[in-house]
Amino acid sequence: MITVGINEEFKTIQQAVDAAKSGDVIFIKNGVYKERVEITKPDITLIGESADTVLDFNYYARMIMPDGIKRGTFRSYTMLINTDNFTCKNMTIKNSAGFGSEVGQAIAVYAEGNNIFFENCRLIGHQDTLFTGPLPEQEYEKGGFRGPTEFAPRVQGNQIYKNCFISGEVDFIFGSAEAYFDGCEIFSYNCNKEINGYVTAASTYKDSETGYVLYNCRLTSDCPDNSVYLGRPWRDHAKTVFINCDFGAHICDEGFHDWNKENARENAFYAVFNCTKNGRAFTPTAAFVKTISEEYAEKLLEQMKALEGLK
Repeated sequence: MITVGINEEFKTIQQAVDAAKSGDVIFIKNGVYKERVEITKPDITLIGESADTVLDFNYYARMIMPDGIKRGTFRSYTMLINTDNFTCKNMTIKNSAGFGSEVGQAIAVYAEGNNIFFENCRLIGHQDTLFTGPLPEQEYEKGGFRGPTEFAPRVQGNQIYKNCFISGEVDFIFGSAEAYFDGCEIFSYNCNKEINGYVTAASTYKDSETGYVLYNCRLTSDCPDNSVYLGRPWRDHAKTVFINCDFGAHICDEGFHDWNKENARENAFYAVFNCTKNGRAFTPTAAFVKTISEEYAEKLLEQMKALEGLK
């Protein structure tokens, strides 16, 4: 095991990652590590001493780089995972740039690859906190995907977030991965706006069977009632399903927003099964939200549990 800490051989997480070989476990002692970390080797595990093991940086989309170009969303990350078979436990990963209205997008975790697993972690940011790659197949504007996987093949992997705390405001869980959220607390910040944000912004591929599945999660907030949507479609075939979740009063009665996209209303797959809002059964009022059967919900949960069983 490789150990990181102020009195250890490796003082930074990146130093330890650079020295690690596939299959290595890196134990990180409590402390605040002000750095960016990039992990491209397969089969690496990071284990923090506790939630007081904090990785914190503050790059943001509107930041002007030395070449005079804005950094953009996908170069703002605090941690980049661009590999397969990655595990992270007992850590806080934070982008402390601030509210999206002031700095734009600011990613805490950029996760792309297959078999990515986070457990007992805190992912903290504001706008675009967690990117679950790959990117959509096509950008809307030239240069919009500028970043580490801009030209990479678009391969949809699976990701699991178990017993994690994830915070943000606008589209703060977004991307094209097949991603499962099991027993997480998902916190929306108050931006003091009529609409304070959107929890998810999936860009699921047209032929993908599964997008986001959130199971047994608590959605909490300091926002006013009915001011946050469960999600909106970053791309038209977005798939997001909430199962056995408890929503705070901040969640809008409509549940989801269509982002004013006619094609998304026809093609997105949004559903809520056996969820509550303020302790009462909740059914979204938006007409485009789907109804799913108990059998379909169980199928999604079986897929999630099968992936968790690999860990």
